[in-house]
Amino acid sequence: MHYIESGAGTPLVLLHAFPVDARMWNPLRSRLEEQARVITPDQRGLGESSLDGTTARGMIEPAAAPLTVDRPSVDVAAADVLELLDQLELPRVVLGGCSMGGYVAMAVLRAAPQRVAGLLLVDTKAPADTDEQRTNRLNVASRAEQEGTGGWLAENMLPNLLGAATREKRPEVVGDLRALIEAQPADGVAWAQRAMAARPDSFEALRAFDGPAMVAVGAEDTITPPAAAREMADALPRGELVELAGSGHLPSLEAPDALADAVRPWLAGIGV
Repeated sequence: MHYIESGAGTPLVLLHAFPVDARMWNPLRSRLEEQARVITPDQRGLGESSLDGTTARGMIEPAAAPLTVDRPSVDVAAADVLELLDQLELPRVVLGGCSMGGYVAMAVLRAAPQRVAGLLLVDTKAPADTDEQRTNRLNVASRAEQEGTGGWLAENMLPNLLGAATREKRPEVVGDLRALIEAQPADGVAWAQRAMAARPDSFEALRAFDGPAMVAVGAEDTITPPAAAREMADALPRGELVELAGSGHLPSLEAPDALADAVRPWLAGIGV
């Protein structure tokens, strides 16, 4: 599993959204690395992490390798994360995830809550998909396999991923995000969509987690809007809700200063 690591201090593992990779966290990383050891993996099949459990250098990950293309599941992705924590000899971390990364973070919480010292959920949601949402994901997966992802995937997703303020005033963010989407392998895109389509409801896991938790959401997010964030914050016994003005679904790209300002004091209060 490929990952980017920088900084020193509290171990903070951040899981990226769909359909991008760990680089989406770079603007936030630069604002947190004086306080935290920031670790951002590329999830299975995306970025530089291969779909069959090998790394970019061709090394097999023992625990994750048997769980391959025929097993699209956020639980498989969570097993990848836990294997990485073992490799890095990190018994407990602050775990964060945006969108799909949030689904995987909640899967880690179901599988090994003792490994999670604090939980940061960014523009994600706890319920399983509706039938319509599941069908849409499976259609995207099939199209990616049949046609690749060039052009159409970014065009279809950009208007929803970014808030109106970003689309109107920050063309450089639009261009960066387009490039990230275009860089993702079609088979990884398809696998991730099927994994997300099959994910269960996670509210029970949130209610059972008694550690510090922050739920951050872009005020302009139309995919997982503030109401969905509020439901998660209410379910978490120690949940704290932060709404970020001028941001859509990807505040680490759209509003990194505001997100960092919210995370720093919260992170400072967590002992690992």
